[in-house]
Amino acid sequence: MNEIRRHPLRGVLMVLAAALCWGTTGTAQSFAPPTLPAYWVGALRLLVSALFFAAVVLATRSGGGWRRLPAGAVVLAGLAMAAYNLAFFAGVRATGVAVGTAVALGSGPIWAGLLQALRGQRPPLRWWAGTALAVAGGVLMVGGGGSGAQPLSAWGVGLCLLAGLSYAVYALVNAKLVAAAAPSLVTLAVFALAAAVALPAAALMAGPVALTARDIAIATWLGVVATGVAYLLFSHALRHVSGATGVTLALAEPVTAFVLAVLVVGERPGAAAVGGGLLVLAGLGVVVWAELRSRPA
Repeated sequence: MNEIRRHPLRGVLMVLAAALCWGTTGTAQSFAPPTLPAYWVGALRLLVSALFFAAVVLATRSGGGWRRLPAGAVVLAGLAMAAYNLAFFAGVRATGVAVGTAVALGSGPIWAGLLQALRGQRPPLRWWAGTALAVAGGVLMVGGGGSGAQPLSAWGVGLCLLAGLSYAVYALVNAKLVAAAAPSLVTLAVFALAAAVALPAAALMAGPVALTARDIAIATWLGVVATGVAYLLFSHALRHVSGATGVTLALAEPVTAFVLAVLVVGERPGAAAVGGGLLVLAGLGVVVWAELRSRPA
């Protein structure tokens, strides 16, 4: 396979576009009835996204690179994505949106930086500085975004930390996979495996579920837009930016969710949340600067 020419700015823009799609997740889930178990929310969005990626592969005729995909990496990425979806939705429901989102999204970049350093690709200091700013801003933003906090759940926090770790593993492994085959093919393989794991896991942990028309509509949006389009963009981006940078730039997601919560849901955030959003943007700016100045791996 020919070497892929690296365009960091293109990768940055793709991750930010993916974050815009991810940012609709919370708003869409707010319309879901509370009777739909969180485990099923995560599993159904994986199933719909896998069907979406299959349609993309068929439409683009990009299914000829199966032999180039290392089976072990596909299995690891698929298990990581399944664990992320199950742990994130369950953790957020157990701890509340503010704490759960802060722990899951905030820990992801830190996990990614540490894992990448362990692989001998230590991120530069300016990357750590920007990531610290963005994580602090994200915590401040979701923590100051509303009232009515619920008691802290150690189990829920643990699930959210697992979600952050799983997402970091997925991103770093996926960066290797998209260098070997078309991103549409990679996402199909990974998400089909993730759905195959998550669906029986959801049935085991939450029991069978009877879906309403609203459940199907929300799962379709989450699977096609907030997952399918988003992760296709993210996978393309990982050909141009490091996995750790991709995970950090994904912190643009809570900024998008913040804006949608104000414009669509009608929430009224406080000054701390607004300041946190600005801090996230400042931190992401530093990370982008670090990525644009870095040499290709």
